[in-house]
Amino acid sequence: MARLQLSKSSLSRETAHLKTYKQFLPSLDLKRQELMTQRAKAEQALARTKADIERFLSTVAEELPMLSNDRVDLKDLAVVKSVELGRENIMGAHLPVLKNVQVIVHEYSFLAKPHWVDGVAAKLKEMLILKLRVQVEERRLTLLNAAVRTITQRVNLFDKVLIPRAQKNIKRIKIYLSDAERAGVINAKLAKNKRLAETRS
Repeated sequence: MARLQLSKSSLSRETAHLKTYKQFLPSLDLKRQELMTQRAKAEQALARTKADIERFLSTVAEELPMLSNDRVDLKDLAVVKSVELGRENIMGAHLPVLKNVQVIVHEYSFLAKPHWVDGVAAKLKEMLILKLRVQVEERRLTLLNAAVRTITQRVNLFDKVLIPRAQKNIKRIKIYLSDAERAGVINAKLAKNKRLAETRS
């Protein structure tokens, strides 16, 4: 770190820095609060989707007990064909948004499969969409956590480091300049008294 210069130009520079830091801090703090609000919303959305999955699994177990019949091959009955993601910019954090999911149900022989497979296919489709929602919501939460961490570090840098350092530097320079001014006045008086004493003798 550069050594602090104890001069009037250094004082005006430090004063300008302090003013800039104090102007930036409120907007940074507002951004942090907004990101924290968005993070809380993302946590709630993820919790809701996970609860939807839990409810879904318990209703499937009740409605389709025949799923325990492992002689019926349901592998690749429903698969995700395409996923369309959008992007949302929240205070500089670019978050994914699940826009559209296309799930296809592979054709199967109605004679080779039991009648309840139709219901299973619909449920599988629903479950695949819920699982994709969880993945996107988890990614949103991860990105928001990172954004909150970054903005909090910036707020702390301004609030706990840059502003106190500038204030300390300003105080130090002012003390030095006032001491130098006082010393100058005393030296001027001493020089004047010495000249007066020399003229008298």
